Amino acid sequence: MTAGTQPSEIRRITSPANAAVKEVRALHQKKYREQTGLFIAEGLRILSEAVDQGHRIETLVILPQMREHRVGRRLVQACLDGGGQVLEVTEAVLAKVARKENPQGAVGVFRQRWEGLSDIDARGDFCWAVLEAIRDPGNLGTILRTCDSIGAQGVILLDQSCDPYSLEGVRASMGSVFGQRLAHASFDDFMAWRRGQGGTMVGASLKGDVDYQKVRYERPTFVLMGNEQSGLPARYEAACDRLVRIPMRGRADSLNVAIAASLLLYEVYNQDRRRA
Repeated sequence: MTAGTQPSEIRRITSPANAAVKEVRALHQKKYREQTGLFIAEGLRILSEAVDQGHRIETLVILPQMREHRVGRRLVQACLDGGGQVLEVTEAVLAKVARKENPQGAVGVFRQRWEGLSDIDARGDFCWAVLEAIRDPGNLGTILRTCDSIGAQGVILLDQSCDPYSLEGVRASMGSVFGQRLAHASFDDFMAWRRGQGGTMVGASLKGDVDYQKVRYERPTFVLMGNEQSGLPARYEAACDRLVRIPMRGRADSLNVAIAASLLLYEVYNQDRRRA
């Protein structure tokens, strides 16, 4: 290769109307993500986390100056080594791809990873978050990040929860979506599977009869959180081994679901590490 030339896998693109760029931009749409099984993530740090977790970059959209950055060079090489394509673009094109001004230098396309409940054996696991009809991808991403921080095994989404692979959800997870196992199921299918897993299923509810710090959490613990507006349906509450409440002293009568989940997940973690 002579000086100044580019490998054939690296394409320089200056128009947002380019077909390859339009395919990446289309992944903002949930329908297209479902059709292709792909999703996008933004930023050198998050993309590097994905590579560290063994995820292959299908397409890397990157600014020319980022290719001179140590992490940027690594991402380009990882993408090419995995058979992916690198699109070197202008700042205007990258802003269109990321749908925000001043994007973080690079956007990567990855393949989603979902597991069926029949493929998961949770016996002996530490903890799973089980989320019912979560609507806000920011909340879902934050819960994924909390699960990652405590070493939980993953997240099971019930009913019509939002997509953890939306760009908003991936951003909120700060890359934790790449390290957590993900499954989605109906409540009935989840309950049929859960009966063979042992452990304890704990639901957070304003109707809880005990302080969340007064319960002993046994492995595996399934932490069940409900929808942001309506909480857990009565049928879901009735299926829990324990219903717990988070005490509040002030005027607010409820907490954001991501904050409530984080408090409960960290209590599960703290009890487990003290027993270790």
